[in-house]
Amino acid sequence: MTSPTAPAPDRPTARHILLLVLVGTIGGVFSGALGVGGGIVMVPLLLMLLRFDQRRAAATSLAAIVLSSISGAATYTVAGHTDVLAGLLLGAGGVVGTLIGTRLLKVLPIAILRWGFIALLVVIAVRMLLVVADRGGDIAFSIPLAIGLVVSGIVMGILAGMFGIGGGVLIVPLLVAVFGASDLIAKGTSLLAMIPISIVGSIANVRNQLVRPLDGFVIGGTALLASLGGAAIAFVMPAWLSTLLFGLFVAATAIQLTIRAINQHRAARSGDPT
Repeated sequence: MTSPTAPAPDRPTARHILLLVLVGTIGGVFSGALGVGGGIVMVPLLLMLLRFDQRRAAATSLAAIVLSSISGAATYTVAGHTDVLAGLLLGAGGVVGTLIGTRLLKVLPIAILRWGFIALLVVIAVRMLLVVADRGGDIAFSIPLAIGLVVSGIVMGILAGMFGIGGGVLIVPLLVAVFGASDLIAKGTSLLAMIPISIVGSIANVRNQLVRPLDGFVIGGTALLASLGGAAIAFVMPAWLSTLLFGLFVAATAIQLTIRAINQHRAARSGDPT
């Protein structure tokens, strides 16, 4: 059986704040270490620990990503592991995409969002387990490549807006496998692109009343600090190990959320409110 979705308390309890801090800490470490914005971790934790519904979890995660993306991108840039031009092109496309994604988040049924998120996790896990990054690649620019980055940014923004994830879960392996970037440059560039995407998407979600800014601020502030440690881990962790661990984590999360979704579906069919 699954627990019902918890309504947002008018005044957050101490337990609620502590759980938000826990989500931010775990998400921030993953954000810095893997360059994924942390949402791929935050959304499942918000669903399971705070019992948010899929819509609210996605919107809260995207708001939190604002601060963690800024921190993570700054850390990678200072270390020389960011392609600024590629990040700007991705971000430009992403701003358009996130407006589409946040609109879909508002209007699509919860079941579609839930299963869509699980399907995305499966694709990401398979891709990460098949792609082996290296530490020596650079992006060689051309007009077709620039167009590809903008289009990739649009897709990145749609996924971020719909599912509250840092689009880096798609863009990092794409930058590595298709655009020839090293894993560190791919992570730093992805985080840079997520800054405008997460800001624009969060403004839209606040207007749509899908997120409480305080929740996003608590998670984001904690994630910002935790991402510094995560980035330090990335610099010393072998590329193959980083990719393998991330792929295994995403696969395990997909399995857990699938079981949860099946239980929720069975409970709904039987008329059991729990």
